[in-house]
Order: sequence, then C-alpha cells, then structure tokens
Amino acid sequence: MMEIFKYGGQEIKETPLFDTVVVGGGTAGAAAAIASAKAGNATLVIEKMNALGGTPVHGLVMPMMASHVEHNTLFYEIEEELKDRGMKTRDGYSDGLWFSGEEMAFCLEELFLKNGGKILYDAVFVDVVTAGNRIEAVLVMTSGGLLAVRGRCFVDASGDALLARAGKVPCECGDSEGKNQISSFRFEVGGINIEAYRSYCQSIHDTFCPMQAGEYFESAMVAGSGFALEPLFRRGVKDGILEEADLRYYQCFTIPGKAGSMSFNCPHIKSLECNTNAWARSEGITEGRRMIRRLVRFLQLYMPGFENAYLQREASMLGIRESWRIKGKYVLTEEDYINRARFSDGVVRGDWYIDVHSAGQGLIQKNKYEPGEYYEIPYRCMVSDVAENLIVAGRCISATFLMQASIRIQPTLIDLGQAAGEACHYSVKNGVPLNCVDGKVLRR
Repeated sequence: MMEIFKYGGQEIKETPLFDTVVVGGGTAGAAAAIASAKAGNATLVIEKMNALGGTPVHGLVMPMMASHVEHNTLFYEIEEELKDRGMKTRDGYSDGLWFSGEEMAFCLEELFLKNGGKILYDAVFVDVVTAGNRIEAVLVMTSGGLLAVRGRCFVDASGDALLARAGKVPCECGDSEGKNQISSFRFEVGGINIEAYRSYCQSIHDTFCPMQAGEYFESAMVAGSGFALEPLFRRGVKDGILEEADLRYYQCFTIPGKAGSMSFNCPHIKSLECNTNAWARSEGITEGRRMIRRLVRFLQLYMPGFENAYLQREASMLGIRESWRIKGKYVLTEEDYINRARFSDGVVRGDWYIDVHSAGQGLIQKNKYEPGEYYEIPYRCMVSDVAENLIVAGRCISATFLMQASIRIQPTLIDLGQAAGEACHYSVKNGVPLNCVDGKVLRR
C-alpha cells in the first residue's frame, strides 16, 4: 500500500521502495532495467511515452549502426528476441542490426516483464528528493497527479541528464560555442516500389549502397559531396518543390517486415543549434514537419519507385544526437579514441567513429577504426562525486563533445545500460554506493 509523502507542503502518494529506479526507457534505460531485473533487483522503469525503446522506437532510428566489437550479453539477447519474432536482423553485408520499431518495443517490454520488472508509462520526471548526497525519491507527474518513487539506486537514462542536473551533478552541453549536434526528424514512407528505386539508383551509377539485390536497401544524398542523386534533388529545388535546406542530408533504409516501406534519417533541422531550449525544440518540430512534407512530395513527383508512395508516419520524438553530458569521475576524450584507450574499470567497448552532425561545419567524420580495434569506456564515466546512488547510462555519460559523437550509437548504449543495471545489483547486494563501486568487478 502506498504511503503519504510530503513535498513542498503537498501530500503526495509514495511507492514502495524499489532496488532500482530507471528514469527513461530508451535504448540505455531499457537495457539497464532488463539487466537489473534479471540480476534480481526489484526494478521500476519510468517512461514518458507508451513503449520502451526511446529513439529507435519513437524516433524511428533504425537500423543500428555497424559495430565490430564483442558486446555485453544483453545485446545478443535482444537480437535473439527479435529473430524469434521473425525479424531478419542481418543483411549479409554489414555488422548493422536491422529491425522495426514496433517489434523492438515489444521485445524490450517482454524481456523486462518476464524478469519481473515493473513499468510506469505516461509518467514525466519532475524533480528529485535528496538527503545529503543521496537521492531518496524521484517525483513524477502521472494521470493521477504527483507520485514519489522511492529507490535505493537510480539510473538516469533520460537522454538529457534530467536526474543528474536535478541532483546538482555538474553537467555541460554542446561544443565550445554551446551548439549541439544537429537533430533530425525522421519519418516512414509506405507504398514504395523499392526494386524500381534500387534500379534507378543503379542506372545513375549510385554506388552508395552495396546491397545490389535482396530485401535490404539504403540510399543517401548529402549536398555538395558528390552523391549521384544530387542532380535530381537540385531539379526539385529549381522547380520550387524543395528548398536548399532540404538537401543538407537525405538517407533512407528498408524496414524488415514492412514490404514497400522505408525509414528516413532526415530532415536535418539546421536551425536547431541549441536543442536544450524547449522553445527551440518545439519550433524545430514544426519546421521539420514542413520539411517532411516537401521531401515526400518531391519523392512522389520525381523519384522512380515513389509514384504511389505515401507518408506512413512521423517520428513521435526528435532525433536528438546530443544535449547534456555529466562531468563524472573521468571524462572520456577524443585522445582516448585516438589511443584506443584501455582502463582497469573498462565496462564497455566502442568502435564507432567520431560522427558529428555539426550546425556550422556540416558532417564531420574522423579516424575510423579497422574491424577489431576499439576503445574502452570506464565505469567512472557513469558516476560522479556528487550523487552517491545515481548512475548515468546513455548519451549523457561523462565525455567531451567530440567523444560523445562516437559513444551515442545504439549497440554501445545497450552495453552501457547493461553495465548500469548490473552495477545497481552489485550496489544493493554489497551495500556499496554506486559511485564507490570499483568498476573492475563489472569488467568482462
């Protein structure tokens, strides 16, 4: 039975005490929750949307980018769950992982629930309640009003370091000028004759996609970078169907299980240079929605294979690549990337390149690894000296702006989430604060 908790003069219902409370059920948060529950912790995940999965599910960020490292076990469990549901996850060419958003959401939910986890959907984080350097509870707004969720360990997987900032953990945002990576507003289009589209790309000697046959296909165009599709897009600008901003970045992928459908990794919303501003995010969404309509209309009129295509759905959230980052016990830097750094408390391996979608400089891609090369992410990047029972998982860990651009891909975030969930179990079992756990015990 819920007790009554007092906050700001109000009497607020209070939950039972959970071992692990995860705020944010996205890529890292869902992985943290699954790992914690699987290890035996009483685990609650708080999610503002109606499904787990975050940007892959609600932002339509699919497929996962290629990663050649050996991952922690949960990554492979998620893939097996997808395959068990009939999803063909591999294309035979790359090390990327393909899926549909709907199936990813269901798989994550099932993995969590079958391990005894509990989910609070449609709940928005409001604040933390602290006692000294510990978080005692998080306040969330629900349809029934404010609720105080008590926990022993808390995982900030909010994507925007909401818990960390509310708990006074030092954070930073953006590059040296305070500008964030460019955000995207993804969408799906149905009714595509994908083979006609593929054939057209091949006819103009577009070599971007190595998949010359089969059910998988991807396509791209970046203005001024020599892509074979650019002349057609230029025609769309000349005819007044597109605007110059629409040519900044165009990319699309087929979706397993959705014949005739593709997921579009665009448009880029260049004007959204500070995505930590709520008004700017809102304006970015409205601008992105107009851009989507222009792109779809252009494809219908000009692109072979899209004659009968239609807008199937828009993402229900922006594709935010980067916002806030904590200043943890260790700050991972681009020098660590260059040096293929190893750490005694390294809990995750990363190998994605420094991939910056810059507001001012366009696409920046640096120092790609050869397969087999990797750097390690130390546990100390996930905790701080401030909040002893808080661990951060996801894109907000302690790293420089450039280094964060390598960390932010889904396979790495799943591994970070698993490390966070296992750390919570170790903390509760051994009575050690999260920020005092020796990451060596979590190293694989």
